[in-house]
Order: sequence, then structure tokens, then C-alpha cells
Amino acid sequence: MLSVRQTEVFPGPSLWAPVPAVRLVVDTGALAGGASRALPGLGERLAELLPSLPVSTCETSSCLGRVLALVALELQTLAGDPVAHGEARAGDEPGVYDVAYQYRQEAVGLAAGELAVRLLNHLAADPEPGFDFARRLEEDVVKPAQRRAYGRSTAAVVAEAERRGIPVRRLNRAPLLVQLGDGVHQRRLGKLITSATASLGARFAGDKATTSLMLREAGLPEPGSTAARTAGAAVRAAGSLGYPVVLKPRDGNLGRGVCLDLGTEAAVRAAFPLAAREAKAGEVVVERFVAGRDYRVLVVGGRVAAVTERVPARVVGDGERTVEQLVALANTDPRRGPGGGLERISVNPQMTEALARQGLALADVPAAGRVVPVKLAANMHQGGTSIDRTDETHPDHAEVARQAALVVGLDIAGVDYVVPDIARPAREAPGAIVEVNSDPDVVFHLYPAEGRPRDVAGAIVDLLFPPGSPSRVPLVAVVGPGAAAAGRAIAGVLAAAGHAVGLATAAGLEVGGA
Repeated sequence: MLSVRQTEVFPGPSLWAPVPAVRLVVDTGALAGGASRALPGLGERLAELLPSLPVSTCETSSCLGRVLALVALELQTLAGDPVAHGEARAGDEPGVYDVAYQYRQEAVGLAAGELAVRLLNHLAADPEPGFDFARRLEEDVVKPAQRRAYGRSTAAVVAEAERRGIPVRRLNRAPLLVQLGDGVHQRRLGKLITSATASLGARFAGDKATTSLMLREAGLPEPGSTAARTAGAAVRAAGSLGYPVVLKPRDGNLGRGVCLDLGTEAAVRAAFPLAAREAKAGEVVVERFVAGRDYRVLVVGGRVAAVTERVPARVVGDGERTVEQLVALANTDPRRGPGGGLERISVNPQMTEALARQGLALADVPAAGRVVPVKLAANMHQGGTSIDRTDETHPDHAEVARQAALVVGLDIAGVDYVVPDIARPAREAPGAIVEVNSDPDVVFHLYPAEGRPRDVAGAIVDLLFPPGSPSRVPLVAVVGPGAAAAGRAIAGVLAAAGHAVGLATAAGLEVGGA
């Protein structure tokens, strides 16, 4: 029976693997010295439970330690964390093996190793009564992996960093804080807030009224707005600004609570509770409505990296299905939901309002071919679609968006820009900035519904690690007799060359000779 004597986690390259890895010291017990082929039916039984694990892998003369590493890798891959590096080495005692396998999330890697040991014991040594492998895989490995998975934007940046050989390390259990690079070269990423993002910039971007004021004072085009705490105050503000207006939470996000194109006092009073419900601080911004197409301009490091036109969620009638059924059908599109480039279309009060303006309700059946916008706001998180417009964007509008990001103080910004046609010069097609967002979602630039995908993850990694800049701290490992003396000699040579040197020996840790 397999038992684990020792477990170690190596978050970086080590003696056991060139990648983050879990090391298990495994005692095969009564199975000592036995190859997997000496265990009748093990390969076939593993193949039944893990069809994607090649049967041949388990029918060779590989030791059980090797099989254990392969199973631990496969369990993580099934959980959505594809990993490939695994190996086993014979230990100093017969039947004892050092098993090392790669992980992407430490907790998931450890859970995969525990379940792999349990599974092999169940199949090869001592069947465990009531052992439900499928359930344990789901509960112990898959669900924890999903809970700890990176958000889509962060995942894209992490994947690009790994492709370039930049070390990646998760700094907390939640998927919020990631370290890219080592030592003095490290950069940190919390979603798309970087270690270089000004805290005040992120705070300003989260306050729509303050953002509007900053843009106005900088001479950049913005609609004009006023904050209100009551429906009456909102009505007075609308009258002062001029109808139609927009209501939105002062500190909201993801398009929640945004009510567009309100043309009357009654419409403002009716919409105010919807916007106020999403306002954390209780204030609603009343903003002059700007007609035009809705664009998201991504600015990275003071440069426009991508431009997407955002189209409100819509369905097309077939003369048979109700609006509600058409929405449900649209949500079956594999691009909508986790892993796709589109969000599912949510049924909410904003949808009811959008339909009412067209004389429709959820239970109505639109005529065949009729295009029915089911949301007024062109927000991707409300089910909208995206069209890449990067190459069509006129330099006038690109400069406006770039200046907006600089004024607010963001190194990575999503600028929401409403303009009749972003391809025409500003003097012919003037627009207005309606929001500047920190931590913008970039998945819609990576996977637009129409048009060319943009390498925005590459632009963000270039911002953090300009081409040619280092991301790793060089490491020299010396083993064998006289290792300490050799290490000190190497450290002395490097220090004499002007490098800051750290030295770790059995005697302790020294940095800069102290």
C-alpha cells in the first residue's frame, strides 16, 4: 500500500523540477519494487476512470511512483490547470520513491497528489469501501481549482508571461494577487491593477463624478454631470443639464444600474431606484445623454493598445419564439459564459425597460427578421457583443483616450468613448468620454465577436517588462564536497564585479557579505 512519508512544495525551479512542483516521498510498502505491469488490470482500471490517460503509460515498466506523478498531473489537467512535468526517482531505500510533479495552484496540486495516492491504493492495493472517485475529483480538485482560478484578463497576462519564461507566483489563496518575475525584478498584478498603478488613479476612476470633473478641467470632451442622492435632486439636475439624460451609480461597475436616454421627469423618477440600488455610497450621477456608437479604448502605458465597438445585446425574431425564449437561445451560444468571449444576456429591469421602449414584453413574439435590442447599454457584462475597430480609429480619438488615461492617472485604463464614428476626425465627429475604468476587462479585445483579436496581454507584459529587461535573479547551485567554499568563491567574484549577492550555506544566509 502506498503511503506518503514527506511532502514538500517548491514554488520555483528546484533540484526536483525546473517548474513549480510538489515533491512526495512515497513508500510503496508491500508493493515495493513492483512495476505497474506486475499489478494485473491496473492500466485498464485507470483508463476506465481517466480515459485521457494513455493506457500504455500504465502498462510499461514504469514504477508506481511514475504512475502516481502522471495521475496527479492528469487530475489537475481535468480540473482546468494543464500541467505536464512529472517524474519519479528511486530513493535510498527499496520501494521508496521521490515523486515530483508540476502544479499551477499549490492547493490544487496538493489535493491532486492526495487523491492520486488514494486512487492507486484503491485500485492496486486495498479497495476502499464506498470510494466514489468521480465525486472526490469534483469536490477535492475541480471545485477548488475553479474557486482559485484567475479571472480571464489576469489569466491572459499570466499565460503571456509564462510563454516568455517570466516566473509567475500566486501570492495569496484567492486569485487576486500575482507576482511576475523574481526578486528586484518582480512586478505584481491584482487583476489588472499593477504595482505601478497610482492608488489615487484607481480611486478617481472608481468615482464617476470625480472622473468627469477631472476630464472637464483638462479640457477633454465629457457629457457634463451632477451627483444626486434623491429622485427630486436627480430631476432638478436633469432639468439643468437638459434632457435626455443618463442615470448611473456614482461608484458602480459592470454596467449595473445604468439607465440610458431618459427623456422626461417621469422616466428619471422611475429609473432613480434602479441606479441607487447599485450605488454603494448612495449617490447617483445624472449625466447628459450622448448619442453615438459606444467604444472601449484600451490604453496601456500611455499608448492605445486596442479599440472595440460595443453593441448592445440583441436578438432576432423568428415569428415563433417569445423574446424570453430568444434570449435563452442566444445564451446557448458556446461563446457566451465561462471560457468564451461573450457574457450571457441577463434578464433584469434594464431589459424590461429596453423592451418597453419598443412596445414589447418578454412574453411577446417578434416578427421574423426583426432585430430587437434587449439592452440599452452597450456593456459586455450585460451580454453585448464586440467588434474590433483598432485599425479604423482616427488619431484624434486615440489621442483623446490616451490623454484621459493620463489625466486620471492610470497605467492601464479602459476608456469608454461615445462618438458617431471613431474613424472620422474629431472635428467632423465629436465625441465624449463617459467613463475611465481601472482594471478593465480585456477579454473582449482578445476574443472580439467580429474582427481581429488584439494581443493586449502582450502589451501589458511589455509595460511591466520592457523588451530586454530582466525578470529573473540568476541562481548558481553548488553541490558536493567543498560546496560551501566554492559558493563563497563564486559570491566573491560576483560581488567584485559589482553585483548584489546573496549566499545560502549550511551556516546561514548572507546578503551583501553580511
